[in-house]
Amino acid sequence: MLLHLKDLPPADTQNYLQHAIAPRPICFASTIDKEGKVNLSPFSFFNLFSSNPPVVIFSPARRVRDNTTKHSLQNVEEVKEVVINIVDFDMVQQTSLASCEFPKGSNEFLKAGFTEEKATLISPPMVKESKIKLECKVLEIKPLGAGGGAGNLVICEVLCMHIDDDILDADKKIDQTKLHHVARLGGDWYCKVDESNLFKVAKPNTQLGIGIDALPHGIRYSKILTGNHLGQLANVNEMPVIEPSFSDDKLKNIIQYYSINPEDMDRELHTYAASLLNDGNIHDAWQVLLADETDFS
Repeated sequence: MLLHLKDLPPADTQNYLQHAIAPRPICFASTIDKEGKVNLSPFSFFNLFSSNPPVVIFSPARRVRDNTTKHSLQNVEEVKEVVINIVDFDMVQQTSLASCEFPKGSNEFLKAGFTEEKATLISPPMVKESKIKLECKVLEIKPLGAGGGAGNLVICEVLCMHIDDDILDADKKIDQTKLHHVARLGGDWYCKVDESNLFKVAKPNTQLGIGIDALPHGIRYSKILTGNHLGQLANVNEMPVIEPSFSDDKLKNIIQYYSINPEDMDRELHTYAASLLNDGNIHDAWQVLLADETDFS
């Protein structure tokens, strides 16, 4: 299916984009107006865009149905300060409740059952229940359009962070396994980050990976290995060589039972290598893939 977005109603465009571009972190923004009235509202059009200077951006979009603007946007236009409270699983239902379109002047802290906590450098209060709070000054508000669905980029400099000690590791860094982020998908869908779905991907080698184009033909065009597997193999900085001292019982069994049929042996070697790569064992996977050149007798 090919979609030309200019031909779609704004509501359909929004639906397709929000389902496709996900998961999105949630900015839970606390703001005040010039009279000092507090507003608290979540936005999933949000992310980190610079660390020096530290800049985050969120976008309160104009409502698709009637082209009105949100109280948070009106507030940061009046008082250019905002606390961005990071949302985790423990507070997601209350955060969703705060997104209700309560009348202007309503305090969503009270409506959603959150606790106001005084910020250090700016006027809007923080959400005490949030495990990470970012005190920010608004550098610029950039409208992206005038129609319903148009975003308004609120560009914020982070002045300071408040981090709950309970989510820190021994080095006083944030332990990803202790902070169960939630993020927005399309419609009513969210996702939760926890130990059951966390995984690591090795950063590209500082000495440059050899690249998938440098992989031997039989590996590069394997019918077993996936693109993810090839990416792992190609992240080494030089082509591995056969290590005569390498020993593996399963590898020996494959060589023993399939040596008379090279096609079957290649399939078994690649299947075994794939399982090693799934476990992050790149070194042994390479040795297995090079094994047809090794004499195990």
